[in-house]
Amino acid sequence: MNPKKAREGNDTAGLLRYLYGPGKRDEHLEPRMVGAWDPGIDDPARSPNMTISDLALLLDAPVRALRGKEPAKHVYHVAVRNAPEDPLLSDEQWAEVAREMLHAAGIAPHGDDQGCRWVAVRHADDHIHIVATKARQDGRQPNVWQDIVKMQARARRFETQWGLRLLTSGDKTANRWPKTGEAEKAARRQLPEPARVTLHRVAREAAALAQSDADFFARLEAAGVRVKQRGAPDGNVTGYAIALPGDRDNRSTPVWFSGAKLAPDLSLPRVRERWHPAAPTASAVAPAEAWRTAEEKVRAAAGQLGAGGLRQGAGDVAALGDLIVAAAVSAPALVRSELRSAVVEYERAGRAPGARQLDGQARALYRTAAWTLARATSAASRNDVAAVLGLLVALATAVVAVQRWHQAQEHRAQAQAAGRAGKLLWEAVEVTAGAVTARDGQPRTRGASAGAGSARRMPSSSVPAAGAGVGGTMAAAVRAAVPGHAEAVLADEVWPALRKRLMDVERGGEDPREVLTAVAARRELGSAESVAEVLTWRLDGWLRARTSASPAPAGGAAKRASSGAAKTIPGRSAQPFTGPSRVPGGDQHEGGPRRAR
Repeated sequence: MNPKKAREGNDTAGLLRYLYGPGKRDEHLEPRMVGAWDPGIDDPARSPNMTISDLALLLDAPVRALRGKEPAKHVYHVAVRNAPEDPLLSDEQWAEVAREMLHAAGIAPHGDDQGCRWVAVRHADDHIHIVATKARQDGRQPNVWQDIVKMQARARRFETQWGLRLLTSGDKTANRWPKTGEAEKAARRQLPEPARVTLHRVAREAAALAQSDADFFARLEAAGVRVKQRGAPDGNVTGYAIALPGDRDNRSTPVWFSGAKLAPDLSLPRVRERWHPAAPTASAVAPAEAWRTAEEKVRAAAGQLGAGGLRQGAGDVAALGDLIVAAAVSAPALVRSELRSAVVEYERAGRAPGARQLDGQARALYRTAAWTLARATSAASRNDVAAVLGLLVALATAVVAVQRWHQAQEHRAQAQAAGRAGKLLWEAVEVTAGAVTARDGQPRTRGASAGAGSARRMPSSSVPAAGAGVGGTMAAAVRAAVPGHAEAVLADEVWPALRKRLMDVERGGEDPREVLTAVAARRELGSAESVAEVLTWRLDGWLRARTSASPAPAGGAAKRASSGAAKTIPGRSAQPFTGPSRVPGGDQHEGGPRRAR
């Protein structure tokens, strides 16, 4: 929960009209009052007895009654917003939020009937706007000293109380969120995201992969953004700013963002820390070799994280973040979205509060691994998936270690960020393992010889498309493939999604039982929080790999020998599986791909 104070103004009626209106791009939905200084005040959106002008007059009345000159800026405006993944709060809960925020700010203390007048307006699911006038009803001015700090402290209590995403106030490690105007501008220009978000990603990738000032600025320009360097009188470059082509303000001036405005660790001095005092040497290698070398470096760093103390640990966790960025840039398309999401989630984990040292052994290993990937001759190809899998496992294990390190230092926000990133990396591991299974497991195609004494499967044309018959067939496949977990899988809420994946496999011409046996053998399942969920991920990877496979030659698909065995995941250590968040019962993979014949 993030309370954010807007600029103070003097037009109460104008602000209310905007909050109750459709918004600049029709983004306001069902504007309504959820709270007010007096419970008997009518809502202009629901009562014909109250207009917005009338409400503004009531709010302004104490200001007009002040003796002497009225304050130039008397409108107090705070927006309180939840994270997108937070549960939706009711109007009553948002009303409680408004009362507590105003009490904490000193605008309307509890039990003080002479406090300032205020209203809380909700026109979206995830936030409210609090509007108050800075004049108490007894003619005195409110004491709003450190109001936003006090509201942030109260927000932390709501996060714990209602299970919201936990944030941390005051450690100066959080990113700056895009402003409402930036999001609206992106929508008008039909861009997928605000310019700030795009520039932030470009700058982070350039910083993670560069080895010098010249390399950093060259990567920015190669990414297609405008670059402006700031120089000192002696000719040295002291800063930079970047802009998205075509992004201009109302005076047709490019909208520039300095690195520090994008993230705390993207200012030029912090970017330079990545290659000073000296950049490790990393020669260009083939993609598969680059992934294996990076994996070796990550595993070698396992016991070195934070070994030299708190400041050294802060440098180590930052370097791991750059390595995850490098992996996301070079990763196969199969898991690129998961890795990019992991980059976003890990950012806060990579910024420990306080000073940091840059001479740790783990940091040097992470940086060398990142530059090895950056200098690989090309991105990972389909033949490199097994090599990629080894690094993903090592990265997921390293992030677990980072989470524990932050927990030991009582860095709550950073530990949670590492936990979220770790779940995404484990998802990438499962998807990649499914792809390796699809390539190496080689389950039989329909019509292939089943071996002595085994019955042939019924053709798909004689199998019902849906209903109990298919459900029973797929349940039988589960019982045959994972007998020790079958009953738990069939009782899991993810079972419908898993059943759909198995139906997709069958429609593609494969035996669901054999494919499920192969993907289940990729790694032990006993430590998984949800076996059904893990199997669903692995089948997703298997289906994606089948979709990207080349069509079979004309004249029929080649018959392949059955092999239920699967290779061991390269470099897999016996680390416990930290169960990721559950997947909804139905998702984007409901329509199974068909193999070319």
